[in-house]
Amino acid sequence: MARNLVNLEGVSKAFDVKQLLDEVSLGISEGDRVGIVGRNGSGKSTLLKVMAGIEAPDKGRVTRAGGVKVGLLSQVDIAEAEASVRDVVLGDKPKHEWARESGIREIFDGLFGGHSDELLDRKFGALSGGERRRVGLAKLLIDDVDLILLDEPTNHLDVEGVAWLSRHLNERKNLGVAVITHDRWFLDAVTERTWEVVSGKIEEYDGGYSAFVLAKAERARQASAVEGRRNQLIRKELAWLRRGAPAQTVKPKFRVDAANELISTEPPPRDKTELLRFALNRLGKTVYEVQHAQVRAGDKEILDDVYWNVGPGDRIGIVGINGAGKTTLMRMLDGEIKPFAGKLVTGITVKPAFLTQHLDELNPTWRVLEAVEEVANHVELGSGKTLSASQLCERLGFDRESQWTPVGDLSGGEKRRLQLTRLLMDSPNVLLLDEPTNDFDIETLTELEDLLDSFGGTILVISHDRYFLERVCDRFVGLLGDGALRDLPRGVEQYLEQRAEMMEDSNKPSGSTKKVSNAAQERQIKKDIARLDRQIEKAAEKLVGLLEEQLGETSNHQRLLEIGNEIEELKAQQVTLETQWLAATMALEGQ
Repeated sequence: MARNLVNLEGVSKAFDVKQLLDEVSLGISEGDRVGIVGRNGSGKSTLLKVMAGIEAPDKGRVTRAGGVKVGLLSQVDIAEAEASVRDVVLGDKPKHEWARESGIREIFDGLFGGHSDELLDRKFGALSGGERRRVGLAKLLIDDVDLILLDEPTNHLDVEGVAWLSRHLNERKNLGVAVITHDRWFLDAVTERTWEVVSGKIEEYDGGYSAFVLAKAERARQASAVEGRRNQLIRKELAWLRRGAPAQTVKPKFRVDAANELISTEPPPRDKTELLRFALNRLGKTVYEVQHAQVRAGDKEILDDVYWNVGPGDRIGIVGINGAGKTTLMRMLDGEIKPFAGKLVTGITVKPAFLTQHLDELNPTWRVLEAVEEVANHVELGSGKTLSASQLCERLGFDRESQWTPVGDLSGGEKRRLQLTRLLMDSPNVLLLDEPTNDFDIETLTELEDLLDSFGGTILVISHDRYFLERVCDRFVGLLGDGALRDLPRGVEQYLEQRAEMMEDSNKPSGSTKKVSNAAQERQIKKDIARLDRQIEKAAEKLVGLLEEQLGETSNHQRLLEIGNEIEELKAQQVTLETQWLAATMALEGQ
């Protein structure tokens, strides 16, 4: 029987007049994996601090089993600025002791890659936010603890780092884990129970995030008292999960049939035909064409000989290692920087909006609604749909009361939401989103995804949030640090496989590197040929369908004109695909 680690009995905790925890009773045992979700400010972090003994409850009792060691990773990584990373992580432990411990080396390699020795000698005060997060994680994972409490551990981690952390925690079977995160892929990959913090109470669910969504929909169905808008979002999320959400590793322990009944008539998240037609009307045929571009940052070459076409209605996720040039690529598309060689062709009707990682300066005396209405009073979503400034604010987490909050009083996450709201109010037809999910809670992310479902233009997204990427995007490209832009037909999973191959190649003796590299290239070429075969076949089927439709539309001149244009575009696409197929076939023969 698993040993009980921490128990809360009738615990209450308030700050000022806000009751964050109200008569909460729960426990966590050895090997438990608990995900904690809820709105920002609902009391999730306070719950962890009470469990760790950092905050004392106003009422109730917190008990820990004898000898239990608890480790906490808070949202802010703090240490002496002049202390070295070695001192922060390892203390006074001699190198000959820790260097031979495979577990410590594995943590260093997983979090710091091949740069751990260099990083250990740096001062903590000179580290970036992402580096500090990794240092805090390393210290916590190395410590001999029974229960680990993680508050947003995936912040500043790329998709590769998130995947490693999930594997590492899953390998430590006896370690108790409670985690707050907006990364739903991570929740599904790691957790087996879910606590939702709502109005000071804790609602408990079996399973990870996917099971939580299903169970919540089932509870709502049984209660028959769900608010209209909130219920629609849950149903839409549930429909997405049933179609095959990523990392769904835990089967929900309740009747799925009842939940499926709830979404039996739920439409797809996006009507692709409608969105594409809207995008073609507003954007035309050309959005971005990158032709053999070379991009540099100072003397450093970031991208080399990149050829890439972004079309109307495309939804593309961009993944890659830190420093590979993801943000630089976005800046080039937005016109901030020009390619060193080659060229970028931008469609004449393109109206982009670039959400950067940096918060724009806003007048701190403005109210939230004033800041949004300063851009526009209404925004068009396409298909005759419009939203007022106030409605869009509500969709992104600013209720009627908070819309009158001065901008200067907002938190960093709220300012980010305001920045995104202002961008959307300007009616762009191309969205360039660089880490849009930072500091958003899960409910706000769900609202944002629903909003993007109805956006008829082109979307390009950089994000470490794998769930968000796979939910919003239909295509993926990857930057692996070698200056190339790779198409990823299988998405993030293919990117992680290619990164693992690169890491394996770099760790092998130089004599075998070329052989391994050639084998990896051959596998990739074969995958590309298979992908092109499928695309050519689909294009041929679509062409047959258009020709048949053309024969049946002899009296509809407008539709005949549209069909003619679509046939010409499809034939041009076929030529491009066949050219790429021929080049890939010749490359395979040359291996």
